[in-house]
Amino acid sequence: MKSLFYLNKYLYKYRGRLLLGVFITIGARIFSLFPPQLIGDSTAAIEKYLNSETYSNAELREELMINIGLIVGAALASAILTFLMRQTFIVASRYIEFDLKNEVFQQYENLSLNFYKKNRTGDLMNRISDDVSKSRMYVGPALMYSVTTLTLFVVLISYMFIKAPTLTLYTLLPFPILSFAIYKLSVAVNQKSNVVQEFLSKLNTFTQEAFSGISVIKSYGMMASVNANFVDLSNESKHKNIDLVKVQALFFPLMILLIGLSNIIVIYVGSLQYFNGEIADVGVIVEFIIYVNMLTWPVASVGFITTMVQRAEASQKRINHFLKQKPDISNSNNPIKKDIEGHIKFDNVSFTYEDTNITALKNISFEVKSGHRLVILGNTGSGKSTILELIGRLYDVSKGEITIDGIPIENLDLNKLRSAIGYVPQDAFLFSESIKENIKFGKADATEEEIIEAAKSAEVHDNIINFSKGYDTVLGERGITLSGGQKQRVSIARAIIKSPQIVLFDDCLSAVDTETEEAIMHKFNTISKNKTAIIVSHRVSSARNADDIIVLEKGKIIQQGNHQQLVNQEGYYKSLYEKQLKAKEN
Repeated sequence: MKSLFYLNKYLYKYRGRLLLGVFITIGARIFSLFPPQLIGDSTAAIEKYLNSETYSNAELREELMINIGLIVGAALASAILTFLMRQTFIVASRYIEFDLKNEVFQQYENLSLNFYKKNRTGDLMNRISDDVSKSRMYVGPALMYSVTTLTLFVVLISYMFIKAPTLTLYTLLPFPILSFAIYKLSVAVNQKSNVVQEFLSKLNTFTQEAFSGISVIKSYGMMASVNANFVDLSNESKHKNIDLVKVQALFFPLMILLIGLSNIIVIYVGSLQYFNGEIADVGVIVEFIIYVNMLTWPVASVGFITTMVQRAEASQKRINHFLKQKPDISNSNNPIKKDIEGHIKFDNVSFTYEDTNITALKNISFEVKSGHRLVILGNTGSGKSTILELIGRLYDVSKGEITIDGIPIENLDLNKLRSAIGYVPQDAFLFSESIKENIKFGKADATEEEIIEAAKSAEVHDNIINFSKGYDTVLGERGITLSGGQKQRVSIARAIIKSPQIVLFDDCLSAVDTETEEAIMHKFNTISKNKTAIIVSHRVSSARNADDIIVLEKGKIIQQGNHQQLVNQEGYYKSLYEKQLKAKEN
């Protein structure tokens, strides 16, 4: 149970509610002991009536009626306290589940991009949903049933020893055998639970990827193949779950067998003691039969609890694996919390991606003054996007130094840095919300007028108002409702409405035509005044008004200057300019 120790901080947090639950449980179990005693007394009274001429019918009736009333009262009290017991333990477990899910989600947010390159979405979702739910079973039902079982055993067996010690010893003979069997079964359950949980993550990952890539699957006509793979995974998952259930299924038949043996022992040994005069009346035997059957659920719950704890252990171990991981990118011990002005400098920066070992940048040096605009051009894979990711500190440099406003980027407060940046990626990501909410992601308290103005600046307003629900149009997953160009422009509107000090455009106009691009850039010139802008592009038209242009090739700067300077010298920029100029004329 080492992995489950992690949950102790939550048990301490809700200790008041849980302790109250313990006291209520004790009360409920004590009240549950009265009915068997009263039934035993009633049986003894009937025996007395049958064997005694002095004990009248009226006296028997009166005693039985009193006992029946007490039985009903004790049962009601036990039922009410049992209800309150569930309200304390189960509600506390739901609070713990809420806290743990939030902790896992916050950890997911804090972990760096490398983490998401190494782990699949389906597995991450499974750990925050199914695994957390199974961990909750440990701090909820398992804890509640453990307290109930322990309380009943202590109270009930203590009373049984006081009432008839020899009969109690014989009654409890099968229980050590049961304990050993449960221990052996628990080991097998734990091993098979781990396998089931790990395979469930694999199944979730496959399903999530299939749904996300459904358009590709359909366009390639791969539905039958993907379905066949899913059937194979489902069958394997079914077999692994059946293996687990087969082991779990041994618990209850074994318990019923041993409880049956205990009943036989009570009747046999109790009868011998009654005939030998060691037990005063038959009521004691009746009482013990009820007690043995009362022990059926606690004994059964031992197996139930063991299964829950073993599965919770397996799940919490998987959760802890992620919770213990440290993000690659984090604040320094004393981060500088200052407003960002936007003066960016790269000094001999090199960067290699850890997962692929590809060196994207090699000794890059350039400077963008606050309020200036830099355009980066180059072929695919030249390192353009990497520069923007390093400015947003999604990664740390392998070599060299990046400074913003003269301060090393590692020393700046991450929240301050990223709140000063408006980033528009090449692959625009939109949430499955309305268009309005997607634009407001850049500014949560944006007014209707600000949303419309941002959309107009991104040249997407006219498209939006033509939709039947306008800005309230709800998008499909990843914005599938919109075209590629519309997604890019909504993403641009989201960055514009934020009004950041640093604007990063990562080839985010590739899906729009040249005229729309020029219209957006014209408005962007006004919006980005006094703001630092870095634009990655494949079109020279985006670079004409830039203060500086750099051309990358295989991670190195091969050309640098303004539009006029680069047009007048032989190289990549002039060749690209002439090619695109000719294409426009045609």
